[in-house]
This record gives sequence, C-alpha cells and structure tokens, in this order.
Amino acid sequence: MIPPVLRIIIAAVLLAVILFAFIWEAVRAKQDNRVETEENERQEENIGNFPPAGRSEIQDRLSDLIWVEPAFLPTNEYSRPGTIITEVNAIVIHYIGNPGTTATQNRNYFANLEITEETYASSNFIIGLDGEVLQCVPVDEVAYASNQRNVDTLSIELCHPDETGQFTVETYISAVRLTAWLCRQCRLTADDIIRHYDVSGKECPKYFVENDAAWQDFKNDVAVALKAQTP
Repeated sequence: MIPPVLRIIIAAVLLAVILFAFIWEAVRAKQDNRVETEENERQEENIGNFPPAGRSEIQDRLSDLIWVEPAFLPTNEYSRPGTIITEVNAIVIHYIGNPGTTATQNRNYFANLEITEETYASSNFIIGLDGEVLQCVPVDEVAYASNQRNVDTLSIELCHPDETGQFTVETYISAVRLTAWLCRQCRLTADDIIRHYDVSGKECPKYFVENDAAWQDFKNDVAVALKAQTP
C-alpha cells in the first residue's frame, strides 16, 4: 500500500509533468506562429521591394530582356534632355492618342522633335499594337510625358487601334508585364501605378479614365504579376 505522503508526491509530480507539457506546447506554438508571421511579413515586403538597385543597374537588366527592344532617342532638348533622375516613385500609364499608329511611328515622332521643335514630348517606353515594347529613354533619365512628375516617374505609352482608346489584348498583356517588372525593380507596388490623368487631369489614358473598373482591373493584374515574379 502506497503511503499517503508518497501519493501526494506522485500526484504533484504528474501534475507538474502535465503542466510542463502544456506550457512547452504553448511555447512551441507561439514560436511557430512568430516564425510564420515573420515569414509572411518578409514575403509581403518582397512584393515591390526588390533589393535596392541604382537606375543604371536596372537599365543594365533591361538590356538583358529579349522582349524589350532598345530604340533610344537621340539626346536633344525636345524629347531626351539627358537629365538624370535619382528616384522613381511611380509608374505612369499613358495612351498615344493617335489611333492605329505603331510603336515605331510614335518613337520616330519623338525623335523628330529635335528637328521640328514642335513641342516637348517623349516616353520611357512605348508598347505597340502587337505587344512589342520599345524603350526610348533610359530609366535613369527624364522623359517628357508626365508634367511635374517627369522627375520621379517612369512613363509607358500604349498604342491603341481606334478612338475609344481601348488596347489590344497583346498591348494589354505587355503593359501588365512591363509595369510589374518595373515595379519590382524600383521597389514599388501596384498602388504606385498612376494614370497621366491622376497627375494633370488630362484624359489620358482615355479608356482607363472613362472606365475606372478597367483601370482597377489593370492594377489588380499588375499586382498578380508582381507576386508571381521572382527577384
């Protein structure tokens, strides 16, 4: 027969073991939750937060992309002043406003401003009706596209087949792809994508100004593409 004192000791030991097991499990669960939370935070931070890269480094990476064609404008006062920018805080989406014209035609129009001196205009990128992507101005230089935001943004002009300003499927897909790539490189998110309209009130890009739902869809598609990209 077990003495009462020993029973009490055994019961106390068992209770201590059970309590320790509960406490240990709670500690482990808390640690697992902390690790999972930290991992989720790191993943969220990685969206649009590519390790800092200078604009020139990003330009070097662009030259390695087979789907981006270099078509740089000559340095001139009217379309490529050569002014260096030190930061990119947004990507600005535009539309050409000249239905049916190609990316090359619009690039040549910008280049010809050196001769015609007609106006000041250009864009970092132009996406054509078939989805081709031309780069006209390096990402570390000012392009004349977004008024007072020329100094801290990159601009993308989109070609369109008719007066509605709606883009072809090919143009749209390339726009999502390029915008997401630039956001990743410049440590931006889909919230940092704006329209020319948001800068100056100009009805540009026309289809995205008149159809806010389509604009939100575009930003959502960029966000999905951004998450799918790897550094």
